[in-house]
Amino acid sequence: MSLRSYCRRTNPVVNIYRFSTSRKSSTNAKMIFQDSGSAEFLAAAADANSLPRFNRLPEVSRNMLSTFSGRANVGKSTLLNSVLGRKDLLFTSKKAGRTQTLNFFRVGPHPGKLVVVDSPGYGSRGRSAWGTLFNHYTTNREELRRIYILFSAPHGLRDTDEAMLAELDAQVQSSGGTRFTLQAIITKADQLRDNGREQVECMNKAIFQAAPTCLPPIITACPPRGLPFGIELVRKSITDSCGL
Repeated sequence: MSLRSYCRRTNPVVNIYRFSTSRKSSTNAKMIFQDSGSAEFLAAAADANSLPRFNRLPEVSRNMLSTFSGRANVGKSTLLNSVLGRKDLLFTSKKAGRTQTLNFFRVGPHPGKLVVVDSPGYGSRGRSAWGTLFNHYTTNREELRRIYILFSAPHGLRDTDEAMLAELDAQVQSSGGTRFTLQAIITKADQLRDNGREQVECMNKAIFQAAPTCLPPIITACPPRGLPFGIELVRKSITDSCGL
């Protein structure tokens, strides 16, 4: 069985969506993300004083609003380009640490449906100032709905990943999940080899041990040649977290 087939059959997120995601939810995600040309860079924030406001649109963070975070060079920008349906809306680089600000992107035609936030990476290539900004953002941003924390499948979890998971898990527990929720995304699954299944299972266990409130990971891949997978699940998760 190929890794792609294995992920589809065993990925706990896939199983969750089989039962809890309605046809309406799937349709909403497709409608919100179908107009990829309308996705737009809105603003960048280098410090707490420059954080923008967008008429209270829900946000999700990569690390609605939804925010995406992860160790430097984990493939955050590549994944977000795929989720937003664009090849180069976010700058990608093989050099770690190129994202140095919180970057805000609108999804959907003006005035938009939600905002996706790309955050600087952490770890050995990250900087303490970026961590201070990210902590301020997660602690004070009322529009934040979910934080997505990314892990590279070939590298697994490191001490810095577990520490970040534990910190975000503590924030979720302190609010009972009423401020934002947390979900993991495993990237670069196409780079796994013969032991790929075992490595993914080990990562699942390590994520849950470090952060019991973290939603099951979505397994993704965005190969330079070939079809990506896991992207539709990420889009569904984003729209569901924003109540859309």
